[in-house]
Amino acid sequence: MLKMLLDPMGGIVLTNDGHAILREIEVAHPAAKSMIELSRTQDEEVGDGTTTVIILAGEMLAQALPQLERNIHPVVIISAYKRALADALEIIQDISVPVDVNDDKQMYSLISASIGTKFVSRWSDLMCSLALQAVRTVTHDIGGGKKEVDIKRYARVEKIPGGEIEDSRVLDGVMLNKDITHPKMRRRIEHPRIVLLDCTLEYKKGESQTNIEISKEEDWNRILQIEEEQVKAMCDAIIAVKPDLVITEKGVSGTVHPGTNDESIRQHY
Repeated sequence: MLKMLLDPMGGIVLTNDGHAILREIEVAHPAAKSMIELSRTQDEEVGDGTTTVIILAGEMLAQALPQLERNIHPVVIISAYKRALADALEIIQDISVPVDVNDDKQMYSLISASIGTKFVSRWSDLMCSLALQAVRTVTHDIGGGKKEVDIKRYARVEKIPGGEIEDSRVLDGVMLNKDITHPKMRRRIEHPRIVLLDCTLEYKKGESQTNIEISKEEDWNRILQIEEEQVKAMCDAIIAVKPDLVITEKGVSGTVHPGTNDESIRQHY
């Protein structure tokens, strides 16, 4: 059953995931913070069982309370929990069974056990296929017959408004959800030549660092012309390498002054 939450910013969250609910809660008690941190760690390391781990931890704390009331030192209680942990790990080793990660049927069975409690359980087959395909896409060998799967760095879930859940798919590459800035821009580019920039594509604004004295109207026009020349010089430098796609992490000038060639340059992309 889905729960509806209202976050402090006024947003509405519909979920039945324990971690999604706990991370919206603001608490000050150290023990409560530790429980929320425990749920976050479970979600990052395993991806499922966040509610179970909270219930289990709460029950362990409840069992420790009578021992504290009997004046048993917390160190003694913790040492008993550590012994229980060692015993549990031995039992897990005995009852565990090997898993063939190349067996799709066996992997679907494991993934569906996690997805079955989520909202997307009605699309279980599709979600199992997407999850398995995404993990295999980001899997790489690290030597010694070992493989590493870092889904936090290399796998992202991008949500796009519209469409149906059945339209979901795995993209083997980088997705940039951006709109075109000119109708003549190409909608499809195969094998693009990409330029990555860490600098701004704007003219440098003097603002408070520059003093300008204007005595006639032509001086103001010259100031605008200098701005245009800086933008055009940057565009010419980019066009010189003939890129199909330009990506910058800084700002991009959207100003087009009358008479500038910036608009024709923008049509180039």
